[in-house]
Amino acid sequence: METAESRLRKIIQIDAQINKIQDLDILLERVLLEARTAVGADAGTIYVRNENKLDFKYTQNETQQRNLPAGQKLMYSLFSMDIDKNSISGYVAYTGEILNIPDMYAIPKSSPYSFDPSYDNLSKYKTVSTLTFPLQTNTGDILGVLQIINPQAGDNSIRKFDQTDELFAGHFAANAAIALQRAQMTRALLLRMNSMAQMRDPTETGAHVNRVASYAVEIYERWAINNGIEEHEREQRRDILRMVAMLHDVGKVAISDMILKKPGPFTPDERVIMQTHTFLGAKLFVNKQSDFDDIAKEVALTHHEWWDGSGYPGYIDLNEEDTAKITKQIGKNPRKGEEIPLFGRIVALADVFDALCSPRVYKDAWSHEDVLDEIKNNSGKQFDPEIVDIFFEVFPQVKQVRERYPEDH
Repeated sequence: METAESRLRKIIQIDAQINKIQDLDILLERVLLEARTAVGADAGTIYVRNENKLDFKYTQNETQQRNLPAGQKLMYSLFSMDIDKNSISGYVAYTGEILNIPDMYAIPKSSPYSFDPSYDNLSKYKTVSTLTFPLQTNTGDILGVLQIINPQAGDNSIRKFDQTDELFAGHFAANAAIALQRAQMTRALLLRMNSMAQMRDPTETGAHVNRVASYAVEIYERWAINNGIEEHEREQRRDILRMVAMLHDVGKVAISDMILKKPGPFTPDERVIMQTHTFLGAKLFVNKQSDFDDIAKEVALTHHEWWDGSGYPGYIDLNEEDTAKITKQIGKNPRKGEEIPLFGRIVALADVFDALCSPRVYKDAWSHEDVLDEIKNNSGKQFDPEIVDIFFEVFPQVKQVRERYPEDH
């Protein structure tokens, strides 16, 4: 039987691992997983505060996950709830209190909050025991709510959460909140960098880059599982990919508005100038300080390369300071196949999918059916055939990403 001391050691190790994660979405998934694991909970949900609402972000459920094919993720609907005393999670966010409820179906009518069994009815999963606590900063700000569900006893029956669970969960939540605050700041910084490109190119919205980054992570994760990549390496690479994919078009800040906002087709000269955004973005990350810089450079430079070698810009000398000389190199020494880095191949498909699905000044949004046909027809030409196959495997998750990050109108 695990002792309190060994559980504490594990949580300290987890704290150290979580503090290394920089991307917000990957952090939220990891926080939820480790919170459940720390107290042996079968399921859980995490919410993030959005002004006076709690946005439902992620859910995990071991019982339901076991019924899915290997590698497939649990699908769920997205929603928001008010921060008030009516719901359990809303109450926790409103008051900052921890709620330990041994039986959700036996909440006294005198309680200010109540349990909505509609999800249980829909999913055929019974929520019994819950422990819900705030993700709260040292200054008292509520960043979100974490709810863990149905702790398992030794015989796989559902037990109650005890005081030790509350102690460890409380410690974990406090440290997770600090990491969450840092990740939110990192996300905000990336979005600010992207907003500079958006001021020049209105298609580079926060929703677009969040979708492209999320598609890329879904594709990479399935690729990594299929190729036997260890979980620790998968998480590290996902974390970096999620962030750098948001910056794939950051080089557009250096492109003229006359070209970026042109509603009609480009002239040959204009097209070449537009293509320079790849190496101009890559040059921002030339002086490598970390793996992030190296991969950000790689993705910015290669996300318009084609599998058959007909993309751009090809091999470019990023140390060349004369932009005119670099421009002459475009397409002269092409990359093809696996010469294109993996993350460049992944972001290439993710970016095209989202662009085709989205309305532009010069076109209407395509239907999913037409977009999927286009991607399938370009397998082995524009796109890596293996990445195309994986994209179709994870398409249910891809559709859910589009729901999570809708365009603001």
